[in-house]
Amino acid sequence: MSGIPLDHARPRRTRRAGAIAAVTAVLLTCTLAACSTGNDAAVYGGSFSFVSPGGKTDFAYPPDQRGTVADLSGQNLVGDGTLALSDYAGKVVVLNFWGSWCAPCRAEAPELEQAAAALASLGVQFLGINVRDTKEAGADFVTSKQVSYPSIYDPSMRTLLAIRGFPTTGLPSTIVIDRKGRVAHVQLGAITDPQQLIGPVSTIAAEQG
Repeated sequence: MSGIPLDHARPRRTRRAGAIAAVTAVLLTCTLAACSTGNDAAVYGGSFSFVSPGGKTDFAYPPDQRGTVADLSGQNLVGDGTLALSDYAGKVVVLNFWGSWCAPCRAEAPELEQAAAALASLGVQFLGINVRDTKEAGADFVTSKQVSYPSIYDPSMRTLLAIRGFPTTGLPSTIVIDRKGRVAHVQLGAITDPQQLIGPVSTIAAEQG
């Protein structure tokens, strides 16, 4: 009788089946963990996890309930090099997520600029994060709106994806980070009055310890 004996063929098939099962398990693990490769990998960092009760857009967190976020970073939208949240350690940082294509983002730009100017003397730094945009369009926006503070260029929204539970739709949104690097305040939607930020951010900047 020619061919491979049945008892010799079985181990080969078993090994092949085992290899397929191992590959499948790895792929399933990646899928469940939302793993990816390269610069677009969404890696959660810090202890902050956003939970939004239905319909609420304004969230204030007492000091003992604040969590940290990852060191958000990326290419400087206007200029050379990179920018990172950690560049402003020890300051209160107002993170504003925006896109030039977003009408509410365009509308709130003057309000943000007024708030940034009013809060600068208190050790408050505004930092924009430009998402789902082209660098040219984002840079034109900054120039036309006379935005004085820097922005990270993040077309793939790595920064938003790195904040656990934070909505990636419905720009603009604003997160206030206290001097210890913790999330102290969240505003979903456009800032329509500078006092929306000046009031709560002044309080956060005045915190001791």
